[in-house]
Amino acid sequence: MEKMMGGRSLAETPTYTVASVITVLVFVCFLVERSIYRFGKWLKKTRRKALFASLEKIKEELMLLGLISLLLAQWARSISEICVDSSIFSSRFYTCSEMDYDGNKNMLLESTASFPNETVIPPKGLHTVTPHQCGEGREPFVSFEGLEQLHRFLFVLGITHVLYSCLAVGLAMSKIYSWRKWENQANSIADGIGNLQVKRNNAMKRQTTFVFHHTSHPWSRSAILVWMLCFLRQFRSSIEKSDYLALRLGFITKHKLPLSYNFHNYMVRSMEDEFHGILGISWPLWAYAIACIFVNIHGLNIYFWLSFIPAILVMLVGTKLHHVVSSLALEIKEPIGPPTGAQVKPRDDLFWFGKPEMLLRLIQFIIFQNAFEMATFLWSLVSFKFLSIASHLQE
Repeated sequence: MEKMMGGRSLAETPTYTVASVITVLVFVCFLVERSIYRFGKWLKKTRRKALFASLEKIKEELMLLGLISLLLAQWARSISEICVDSSIFSSRFYTCSEMDYDGNKNMLLESTASFPNETVIPPKGLHTVTPHQCGEGREPFVSFEGLEQLHRFLFVLGITHVLYSCLAVGLAMSKIYSWRKWENQANSIADGIGNLQVKRNNAMKRQTTFVFHHTSHPWSRSAILVWMLCFLRQFRSSIEKSDYLALRLGFITKHKLPLSYNFHNYMVRSMEDEFHGILGISWPLWAYAIACIFVNIHGLNIYFWLSFIPAILVMLVGTKLHHVVSSLALEIKEPIGPPTGAQVKPRDDLFWFGKPEMLLRLIQFIIFQNAFEMATFLWSLVSFKFLSIASHLQE
């Protein structure tokens, strides 16, 4: 049976090869689906309702990306048949320069021409570089090859974003669980001491250490220099034992709870609730991604400048969190006598516009921006590899 230039059709393909491919795809998809299902079942069993809601958010994102992939796969041919006048492509809305674009186009056409024998199947992608069928002076609005590359890019973006989200959740949970030893120490001291006055003295001692740590530097009393001090502190250390115990005492004092209250469990539950807000790709993030693709014009180097945004935002969030802790320490510092537990007042107005959730939105954006940059990098590697193979074939 004669082979076509684009390869064998499904009717010309041996059944065992088709069955093998379907078997692998079904096995991989079934393995992923069962793993997600069992993990969700474990979260329900352990009553992790917030984490289960976060898992549902990830499943929604995967479903959306799967739907986009399905639509692109089914509509790619129809979209590539939409012809428009060639004059609309005279503008310079290209990611590469006109010289690079023409050079790559000629290289691919010459590489395709190097396969004159129709019984030889060309490498993947080369057979798609064929003259368009729109007629003189007209071109496809988006070529079939361009839609295939967009399909691959969205797939890589979805996978990298899910992985980055899981990594962020894992790192946050590992960090917060590392504070459990401080909670156990505080509870053991509270349970082992029966005298109320001794308990208060121990609590005041911990809070005095916290105040000294954050107010001993001369810059801490300056409204401007304290920001520089907080910026530098985020590179030196994170939350220390004195910080945790002081914040724990402030929370317990404000809500009039016993000193043996398990503050760590409350923090874990709060963290799990916040995960639901930072996971997933919201419509503003999709709009941002579309805007980045639109303005990715040759000469602007937009992706190069955007790569600095996550680092800047991470340092900004870290500085603000240290500033909140320093503000609490400055508020309870008195010139005479030790500070009292009632003076520790954690509250929302210490954050920007009195909304702590703004930090969550920034963290969500950081995760998406990192995933977008990584997806662009991986997609570019694949594209460059393809062009390199085509160049070697031409030689």
